[in-house]
Amino acid sequence: MVPSFDNTETAFAYKSSKQLKNARLLLNSMHYPWLVALGTRLTPFVLKTGLPVKNLIRKTIFNQFVGGETLEETKEVCNTLASYNVQVILDYGVEGKENEESFDHAAEEFINVINYASSQPGIPFISIKVTAIARFGFLETMNSAPRLRSGIHDHEDEMEEQDRVYDRMYRICEAAAEKNVGVLVDAEESWIQDPVDKLVIDMMSIFNKEKPVVYNTIQLYRHDRLQFLKMSHRIARQKQFKMAVKLVRGAYMEKERKYAADNGNPSPIQPDKESTDRDYNTAVQYCMENISDIALIVASHNEESCMLAAQLLIDKGLPHNHHHVHFSQLYGMSDNITFNLAKDGYSVSKYLPFGPINEVIPYLMRRAQENTSVSGQTGRELSLINKELKRRKIS
Repeated sequence: MVPSFDNTETAFAYKSSKQLKNARLLLNSMHYPWLVALGTRLTPFVLKTGLPVKNLIRKTIFNQFVGGETLEETKEVCNTLASYNVQVILDYGVEGKENEESFDHAAEEFINVINYASSQPGIPFISIKVTAIARFGFLETMNSAPRLRSGIHDHEDEMEEQDRVYDRMYRICEAAAEKNVGVLVDAEESWIQDPVDKLVIDMMSIFNKEKPVVYNTIQLYRHDRLQFLKMSHRIARQKQFKMAVKLVRGAYMEKERKYAADNGNPSPIQPDKESTDRDYNTAVQYCMENISDIALIVASHNEESCMLAAQLLIDKGLPHNHHHVHFSQLYGMSDNITFNLAKDGYSVSKYLPFGPINEVIPYLMRRAQENTSVSGQTGRELSLINKELKRRKIS
């Protein structure tokens, strides 16, 4: 029997009534796009002025979506989640700065996170961004460079930079393989995604021979990604490694469409939400049909898609906690999905960013924007919180 995502008693058992009321207040404010837009522009500026707003940020949006400023601070959240059979995907939420020293530092930080995750129960994965270890302009160049028949890009002057990026990625994945921690590589903007995909597939071919270690992220709001998923699977079979993917919808349609229009390119984005939903669910089904050699993370706040994956496990007579199937939602969102799946024995986690408040502000601003851009998501969150507060007889 598939879980019910309407059980608010299970969804919010880990939150006090005060925490729920604080979350309701925050989400109510996020319901207004103009307020989010204003906060997104002003917050980074106000922080730079030195005005005493850190405490306000910590008590509101930071506490809702972030695990702490340091790895040690995440322990409390991780332990709380673990007591409800919910695991954690750790994400060092600091944005990369555009210099080699910063890229080397980020690579070492990712390795530190891997080492920490391996020492704790319930942290099977960490998340990384290639833009934290590689220059954005370099990735743009590699994305647009014509390839020679040999497969080498026609930019020999940047080969040394490519080698440094490859080396950082190799060291991260090597540490993860040694420590038995999965590495989830985030998707990037479409105009830098090709070199990211190539790098991830290269790492998979090395480290995913016996089991899934390196995971690529596939954004199904792009109309070409379902085909890319199938092509990646063919490559994995040819090269005899385990395909590993995190499936997401994506949340930055406006940015992608604007870039395409400004550059005279066709938009990479699906024509409508229904097409995205169709391709996402088709991708879930494709992975489940090939579950012996594809490891799948259903990273979604969409109840229908999560229900579909859970039902497919049941239909195939597979255990709820099958080692190749994992569910995940962002910390601070969709607790009704996460905790009800966990209660029914499915393998599920919260994506948990951490980092100094000043440095995770870009992440927090994206979460705020995402909440206003995802149709109906904030309203659904608020209705569930109100339902639970009413059940607890608290107004």
